[in-house]
Amino acid sequence: MAAQTVLFDFTLDAVKTSDPKERQEIAKVLRHELEHIFPQISVEYQMDIVDGYFAVLAENKETIVTVRIFGQGLVTINVEYYLEDGKEQLMSFDTMRALELILQQKLNSDNSKYLPPIKRGGYIDIYMTTSDERIIEYDIDSLVYEARSPFQKIQILHSKTLGNMLILDELQNIAESDLIYTETLMGRGIENYEGKEICILGGGDGALLYELLKEKPKFVVMLEIDELVMQACNKYLNSICGDVLEKRKGDNYEIVVGDCVEYMKKFIAEGRKFDYVFGDLTDIPISGAPIGECWDFIRTILEHSFKILKPDGKYLTHGNGTSCLESLELFEEQLGLLKPKVKFTTSKAFVPSFMEEWLFYQVCLA
Repeated sequence: MAAQTVLFDFTLDAVKTSDPKERQEIAKVLRHELEHIFPQISVEYQMDIVDGYFAVLAENKETIVTVRIFGQGLVTINVEYYLEDGKEQLMSFDTMRALELILQQKLNSDNSKYLPPIKRGGYIDIYMTTSDERIIEYDIDSLVYEARSPFQKIQILHSKTLGNMLILDELQNIAESDLIYTETLMGRGIENYEGKEICILGGGDGALLYELLKEKPKFVVMLEIDELVMQACNKYLNSICGDVLEKRKGDNYEIVVGDCVEYMKKFIAEGRKFDYVFGDLTDIPISGAPIGECWDFIRTILEHSFKILKPDGKYLTHGNGTSCLESLELFEEQLGLLKPKVKFTTSKAFVPSFMEEWLFYQVCLA
């Protein structure tokens, strides 16, 4: 159940929309055509405003239509109604398209556009954003799991095309469709993990551990703080993590539940070293400056990681969407401040459930 909002936009000659008499004629055309779709619609409120005209129309007090004519040459129509689950859409694709084309012709519009119903306030949120804040609508059809741990809100949602998806604090993390994400993070076919000692920071979905174990490493230790994430992924995302989250310990791996920073401090004190450290934690923040708690955490992770890496070891991590140039540059500036000096390479991949290209980093001592 959700409110449905259908949006129409039309661009017109500003000479028409800036003239009060012409605006009234445009408003008459709009009302006339809306009456064909909503026979009982009536004008509840209308007024001239500084830059044009505004009106509210309603049918049976259920469907609300707002109309605005901007003096600058833009006309917008917003149709909003509530739809129960299982009910047919009030405005079908054919209806929306027909209304757009008719109004485009009658208004002599240079350009027009309609958006299919935006579903607002439903129990399942089907909208998320890309790293550069574009809205994505997912084909989510069910909520598989939901819980709140001491650390975050955890959801498993099912997508018709992407499979089960792990959502943490309303952000998409990984889906059954996303093997390319894990393979690019680990540099499959480029890095040689056979006989190597590896530390994973985070990685609660288990996908990275599962794929690394196929490469015959000597030993992998995974440090994950959220027990509930692992339980959820073990049950509902085992197509990407196998049974590694169920066993928790094998001949060549161990999962430790706890704060990775505290365990890294322990490894430093013990002098324990790794060939690879994976930062499978938070994304690089989208911000204008490298300040705040999240950036402080990233700096701590970088500094500690190189203290537990062997001299020829590598730190591998995911960054953010390739469109987030400013934030990626800020992260690279932080790499440049590390001592001893490091160098890095990058790789990129289009991640299906992110619906955008993502950047990954490979960092080692210079």
